[in-house]
Amino acid sequence: MKWKVPDVSYARSGDVAIAYQVVGEGPEDLVFLPFLANIYTLWLLRPMGEFLRKLAERRRLIVVNPRGVGLSDRPRGFTVESRMDDLLAVLEAVGSDRPAVLGVGEAAATCAVFAASYPESVSRLLLFAPYARGAASEEERQQGLERIRRERDRWGERGQLEEMARRLNPQWADDPEYLEWFVWHHRLTSSPGAMTEFRRMQLELDLTDVLPAIRVPTLVLATEQLATESAEVAGLVPGAVLLQLPQQGMNIGTEFAREAIEDFLSGVAPRNIPDTVLSTVLFTDIVGSTERAAELGDRSWRELLERHNELVRRELQRYRGVELDTAGDGFFASFDGPARAISCARAIAEEVPALDLQVRAGIHTGECERVGEKLAGLAVNVGARVAAAAQAGEVLVTGTVRDLVAGSGITFEARGERELKGIPGTWPIYAVSCD
Repeated sequence: MKWKVPDVSYARSGDVAIAYQVVGEGPEDLVFLPFLANIYTLWLLRPMGEFLRKLAERRRLIVVNPRGVGLSDRPRGFTVESRMDDLLAVLEAVGSDRPAVLGVGEAAATCAVFAASYPESVSRLLLFAPYARGAASEEERQQGLERIRRERDRWGERGQLEEMARRLNPQWADDPEYLEWFVWHHRLTSSPGAMTEFRRMQLELDLTDVLPAIRVPTLVLATEQLATESAEVAGLVPGAVLLQLPQQGMNIGTEFAREAIEDFLSGVAPRNIPDTVLSTVLFTDIVGSTERAAELGDRSWRELLERHNELVRRELQRYRGVELDTAGDGFFASFDGPARAISCARAIAEEVPALDLQVRAGIHTGECERVGEKLAGLAVNVGARVAAAAQAGEVLVTGTVRDLVAGSGITFEARGERELKGIPGTWPIYAVSCD
């Protein structure tokens, strides 16, 4: 070995251990999330080792293995949302307040949603070979799932991995050192089961409704292989800079990429925190509240309503929801991730029958305007309209929410395209399954 691989530390993201490395010193931080990698063997490929060391010469470089791959824990059902939690845990562990964030491939999706959700925590966003969606249609998605099932038992075989290595980096197709590194790097990155979970998340991912909410300076680095996909991402992010790199393959560890990154990071970061943020909004209300209040009388109804409110607030606290408003028998809350909002809504819907009540709930994820401590804008109105369309005991979500929880194991039932009062166009609506 020509150089020493940086040591590894672990941050706790709930019950999950997240591996990371800290290299270098400097006035700024750069967080790097590689694509499908083991952050130990990543450094053993000479171009990558040199690339990372040069990036660490001017700053503190933080390399992260999010859950599901590499040296981090591999729980089932990881999502972009849970991987954002991993990133937050690492930033807290190393004391990084507002780093630049660099993501490759699928990891670029985590970085993009993180920047949209926490704009005050990201100075600059860099995306290498990103894509906006894993499947363009339901037919393509089903074909992809079938392909994943067929290939699962082959994962880790030398022939399969060498074929993958040549496809990703044809410039090194005849380099035995690269092929040997690639085979062992990916065997040590992901087991067959973890790889299946990873590829399913890739396939079901759709960020087309999320990317327009990004409000931090963004650089999209495109490769020849994913030029169309990268251009789509750049076109959806307001003000994003798209740069086509003059290189072959999917390797970020080139001088072309490093120079582009250095140039982008040398710019002056904006001081103002954006006045919009990507957020998940939840609306709940009691079904038949007027009739129930008349039946019980004012005093008994107030007492029952207080018990209902205590139950809802307990679940909001449990799932990290923020209560934004309470009007009569309804709640309006925000979450930093849609899976938590769904879990909270399901818990509320399952518990209120003990009070002889039923609620309905609606959830949407979108770009919200910050108005003091409140949220406003079209996304909030969509969430309210979705809740109004729900039946007793039902949790309805928009297609955006369904796409963002890909890989979580949450299942949905299609409710068709709906017109929402006062909202342009039609919206695909789904009911959260009760299983």
